Amino acid sequence: MNLKSFLLTTVTVLSASLMFAQANILNAKSPEEIGVRTEGQKAVDNDKPLEYGYVDDRDILFSKMVWERISLDERANFPLYYPIDTNNIGSHRRSLYDVLMKAVKTGKIENIYDDSYFTTKRTLKDIEGALVKVDTTELGIEQINAGETVSPEYVNRREISAADIVEYRIRGLWYFDKRQAEMKYRLIGIAPVAPDVNFIDDEEPDLVPLFWVFFPDAREVLHEAKAFNNENSSMPFSFDHILNARRFHGYIYKEDNVQNDRAVNEYVSENALMQLLESERIKDKIRDFELDMWTY
Repeated sequence: MNLKSFLLTTVTVLSASLMFAQANILNAKSPEEIGVRTEGQKAVDNDKPLEYGYVDDRDILFSKMVWERISLDERANFPLYYPIDTNNIGSHRRSLYDVLMKAVKTGKIENIYDDSYFTTKRTLKDIEGALVKVDTTELGIEQINAGETVSPEYVNRREISAADIVEYRIRGLWYFDKRQAEMKYRLIGIAPVAPDVNFIDDEEPDLVPLFWVFFPDAREVLHEAKAFNNENSSMPFSFDHILNARRFHGYIYKEDNVQNDRAVNEYVSENALMQLLESERIKDKIRDFELDMWTY
């Protein structure tokens, strides 16, 4: 009887997941119906982000704030990067950057910030200088000097796109919950990082965070957007799930410390290998705290 109940539950859950993942593709009578869920599917699907549980400050025995880089060159992080060319792919598949930018432009993400401490709010107009570069060619300058209106073909507009995003920077808190006796992680903020748009065509342009998003404010948007699952395309992962479950590879570039939260490259300079080892040392320090709790 227990086996029957288990199988029934499993089939029900998988059926609901498949109904959502296929987005009505098997029942569509025209291409326009693909991606549009039926009323029956909406009734079965109670789809929303998994709510965070309340954590009292008195329950936190240990905590460590860390900042990490998620390099999009690594295969494990490809679901956050692709697709970068959306001309020949369905509207249901977008990169994480496109999802964030669309939400900012439409107002679904109301607040963006200039740094990871969320001290100063920014608007879309404030960050346009970091997203777009407008340049006039020599022929356009000649028109300006002659007192003429510049022709559109003599104006070059370069805008940061998903293909230009090099990495993501995230801020998160590792903490030991003494009530549940386990180490947990809570993501606090995320920022897309791209080359400086004014020097984007140089050989080694500086990388700059375009804006910071307070992660809890973006969870609804990131839950609705799905990333490609290479193992099973009928069951995509939401970006909210990927980031909360840490289904990515990142390395620590900063931790909270007495010296103004100085970054690793400020005290381990010009040595990439030693910086990576320092990142691993910080990870081990956090991991060892939980292991030491069970050492007698």
